[in-house]
Amino acid sequence: MDGLVGFMAKLWSFVSFIPFFLLLFILGIIKGALIGPIAFAIIVIGNSAVIIGLWSAHIVWTYYCVARTKRFGLVLKVVGLICLPVPVLLLPIVGIVGSLLGGIGYGFFAPLLATFEAVGEDVNDKFYHCFTDGCWSTIERSCTVVQDVTDFCFHSYFSYMDELRENLTPNEKPLDIRLSILPCCLLVILVAVPFDMVLITSIGIWKSPYMLLRGWKRLLEDLIGREGPFLETECVPFAGLAIILWPLAVVGAVLAASISSLFLGLYSGVVVHQEDSMQMGFAYILSVVSLFDEYVNDLLYLREGSCLPRPIYRKNMGHALELKNHGGSYNNSLKNRREGSQTSRDILQKNRSLKWKIQQYRLVQVWDWLFKSCEVNGRILLRDGLISVKEIEECILKGNCKKLGIKLPAWSMLHCLLTSAKCDSDGLVISDDVELTRMNGPRDKVFEWFIGPLLIMKEQLRKLKLEVTEETCLKELVMTSKNELPEDWDSTGFPSNDSVRRAQLQAIIRRLQGIVASMSRIPTFRRRFRNLVKVLYVEALQASASASHIGGTVIPKHSENDSPC
Repeated sequence: MDGLVGFMAKLWSFVSFIPFFLLLFILGIIKGALIGPIAFAIIVIGNSAVIIGLWSAHIVWTYYCVARTKRFGLVLKVVGLICLPVPVLLLPIVGIVGSLLGGIGYGFFAPLLATFEAVGEDVNDKFYHCFTDGCWSTIERSCTVVQDVTDFCFHSYFSYMDELRENLTPNEKPLDIRLSILPCCLLVILVAVPFDMVLITSIGIWKSPYMLLRGWKRLLEDLIGREGPFLETECVPFAGLAIILWPLAVVGAVLAASISSLFLGLYSGVVVHQEDSMQMGFAYILSVVSLFDEYVNDLLYLREGSCLPRPIYRKNMGHALELKNHGGSYNNSLKNRREGSQTSRDILQKNRSLKWKIQQYRLVQVWDWLFKSCEVNGRILLRDGLISVKEIEECILKGNCKKLGIKLPAWSMLHCLLTSAKCDSDGLVISDDVELTRMNGPRDKVFEWFIGPLLIMKEQLRKLKLEVTEETCLKELVMTSKNELPEDWDSTGFPSNDSVRRAQLQAIIRRLQGIVASMSRIPTFRRRFRNLVKVLYVEALQASASASHIGGTVIPKHSENDSPC
């Protein structure tokens, strides 16, 4: 009886929500129809102008960098120069088509989503915000998209090419193609591409009915119970569309599997070249089909593992042992992961209060915390004289932010690592009340790439057990020293004379700067860092105006006697 009452309550909640949902949906469509063309025009015209305008410069600089690079051997360099016209010609086409699709999607769905967000619990004057939210903000963000694309084409792309021209380290060898093994690679590719495409596409078609039925079942359960994607009001229209368009998603998954099988087959040539063995290449052809089948089974919660054979295609014993254990410990780990994922999903749906006990942070929040930390630490460095107003002016007026854009974020990360190491934290202490760990961090590959090295460096700092004077001096050396050789610190007065300890600390600094250099190529980084520098510049001018040096831009600095180094 209680189950029937609960079901009727949920059914009534759903039925009563339908008229409210339809009104919001119609209003969102109207706003999307009015704002969408404006946002579409801004994105398409702006991005196309940037891509076409810089296309000739990209062609010239790409050929120059590939021709001058020492990272490629002679054969690979010649092959690259011959094949470059294909991606170079496709670049503007892909960019413009992507802008067309992105402009249509963002221009229409952003106002629609904002309409549903306007009726959230934390929004005051919901009636007013239903009509206004998503209008001007969509136009502003469309301009931001064009700005980010401009930053990528004008700065990030050339930065990637410049990195290609950097000299190799003494232990690095240039990549090259061995002509003697090339016929074997081509032979294996000729077999692998049709074989893998047929089998992987067949597996995708065979498993598609399971994906269709299981997806519908899950979405309908969430619809009736107002759980999952139907729990948040702003997600309801997209969750409803997911039910209607789920067959298209299944077809898209099959097509994606078929397209990916082409690249998986082509990779067999790489395996032959790396292992110098045709036998390993043919083994890879069979193994990759088994891996795909197991991946699909795990995704759809079907039987564990795969009934297809999985031969070893790597000579390295680590890879061999890993592949041999696929039938044992690997399957057990998959089973535990699957059961754990299902259990946690059920708990989160049944007990919503758990969301507040275990706060799940998003990638954008981590990004915001990084720039907030840079802003706070930038004030400290300005006060201590480790950043000058001249450097800030060069960044704002001349766009020369290469030094400041690397060292300030690296200083902030080092401060976070030192704080986390002293607190014996399992993750990273990024503020007084926030600790970022693998458990509460974003489920994102980019985040894994970001936090993994930082956690390793934090453990290294914890084992080094730095003294207070060493920490203070280390932070200053991040901003003032090259940190390339242990001898660079000879005249700095670093408290420790241990050359091994110095080399370890310098390696940590260089790795932090390398991470920041990679992040600086993300388009949003340059825009947000530029805004951050403007804030610091205004505050520096205000501080100097209130000081005794009227009319100047002098920031008080520590004397040499005050320096910890």
